[in-house]
Amino acid sequence: MAAEGAASAGAAQAAPPTGPLQAAPELAPYLQVALDAAREAGAVIAAAWNAPKQVDTKAGDADLVTETDKKCEALILERISAAFPAHKFIGEEGSAVQGFTDELTHEPTWMVDPVDGTTNFVHRYPFSCVSIGLTINKQPVVGVVFNPILNELYHATRGGGAFLNGAPITASDTTELRRAVVGTEMGTRRDDGFMDACFDRIRTLGQAARSLRCSGSCALNLCSVAQGRLDAFFELGLGGCWDLCAGVLVLEEAGGRVIDPTGGPFNIMSRRVLGTNAHLAEQVATILAGCKYDPEEPPALPPLQ
Repeated sequence: MAAEGAASAGAAQAAPPTGPLQAAPELAPYLQVALDAAREAGAVIAAAWNAPKQVDTKAGDADLVTETDKKCEALILERISAAFPAHKFIGEEGSAVQGFTDELTHEPTWMVDPVDGTTNFVHRYPFSCVSIGLTINKQPVVGVVFNPILNELYHATRGGGAFLNGAPITASDTTELRRAVVGTEMGTRRDDGFMDACFDRIRTLGQAARSLRCSGSCALNLCSVAQGRLDAFFELGLGGCWDLCAGVLVLEEAGGRVIDPTGGPFNIMSRRVLGTNAHLAEQVATILAGCKYDPEEPPALPPLQ
């Protein structure tokens, strides 16, 4: 365990946005609970932002967890369980530490990352968020992503559109990859096999696109595509379904597309994702399909049944 030094003065403030609920009547109760839990957990993140942090590592020096992660997940689990006691729950710290099931069934299942972008949180890089998604029949139907540092609250429901701080959002209309800004992540592995594959993809796609970005949060990267900050985002070997469930729905409801990075159908349990606007999915997937892959990277999975 390592203690992080005190941050600069001036604690981050979260003023969670409010506004009319945008959801079909059958999904509105789920969305309301998710929004309330995200706002409450976001306030915990904001309060801890500039405070000294106790940091543990999970699988290596690049895979971090803090007491704030654990506190936020416990808070979110308590709120969801109280409102919907029969629902299942897959959370990052719960799955890794507490033995929560990671089996996805047709039953209502919440997928939660209490602090997506923990390394950003530790280093006070302002791209950390709460990510809360609900699946029913193995499909995301509710998604909430809240960055309390930038005060940006995304939400979506299946068939109900995507919103940022209550205003509708849509993905970009960029049609040419050479004019696109693409996001990706390096993940937490640092062995030669993975790094060779990772940088082959970065080099190859970087040569074809206008520019690349790594901001450190899968959920926020997907939401960035949803609102047009990015035109595409891909990642292989991400932590789990909790990293992307909510963001995938936000992007799809903003008119974007979500597929496997090499062009096949998306599987929410595969730890692989390519999210783009409506125009670039095939262009990006064709390039990624020809890149290097390490044998230990998670493979593409067939569509969920």
